[in-house]
Amino acid sequence: MIIKLFKQKTIFSFFILMISFSVMGQDIKGLRYFMQGNATASSVPYGNNQSAGHYVKSDDAKIYYEVYGKGSPIVVLHGGIVGSPLEMGQLIDSLSQKHQVISISTRGHGRSEMGNKIPSYEQKAKDVNAVLEKVTKEKVTIVGFSDGAYTGYFFAEQYPDRIEKLVAIGAGEWKKGFREFKMDYKTFSAMDELFWKQQIAIRPEPKRIDEWFSTLSSYYNNLNIDKTILGQIKCPVLVMAGEKDQNAPFDTVISAYKMIPNAQLSIIPNAPHPAFLVNFDAVWTSMKPFLNQNN
Repeated sequence: MIIKLFKQKTIFSFFILMISFSVMGQDIKGLRYFMQGNATASSVPYGNNQSAGHYVKSDDAKIYYEVYGKGSPIVVLHGGIVGSPLEMGQLIDSLSQKHQVISISTRGHGRSEMGNKIPSYEQKAKDVNAVLEKVTKEKVTIVGFSDGAYTGYFFAEQYPDRIEKLVAIGAGEWKKGFREFKMDYKTFSAMDELFWKQQIAIRPEPKRIDEWFSTLSSYYNNLNIDKTILGQIKCPVLVMAGEKDQNAPFDTVISAYKMIPNAQLSIIPNAPHPAFLVNFDAVWTSMKPFLNQNN
């Protein structure tokens, strides 16, 4: 998940807030619950299910992905930093009933290698395309959350002939400098030691974890996403966010919606950043008509 807190100056403040935050009767207790605990409502170990797993080489890194179901292809992209495919479990369960679901562990997450390139959204979009070159020749729909949604924006701009639709959850306009990222493994590990032990155990390059945090911090601190990218997207886009999204504040989401030429908007009432974890029914009800409609 991309860690974005509009009014706070440090990444640490965000996690203190999220760990103590209670929404819709569900207490968020540490990163395991927030990102991959029983809130996912799936019994499948997505992101670490080697019976469904594959690798593809994309430039300088091996990218891990899993394939489920049959039908028209949908790519599912998880959030950044503490994100993993498991957080998308209920969405993958539901989508794979009628679609071929391609769940990708993005560069530096889970079983995917870091490589030596900057983990930019341009590069992540290129990684997604490398997976698709291996899996399908059809146009795909992308369902992305936070970091995955931003990757979806860039993929739609870079590869317009490969995408049918995009569902972007929790990703608004991004103005350079309106938040500060200063991340390190020690801080994150202290938040939830067991979560990071699980993650380190499946990462192919665990000794590079501090390098990864440092590289991400530098990239995010210099990032700007506006009409230059969003205004070039041609496919239909469902821009979705929780009303109380702390990471993609309401006004940034509205700005993104207005910048995208063929956009629809869905705001989930009283929901935070991971809206699909706390109110899946509302998210799914909003997504289904968009996924089913003809362009």
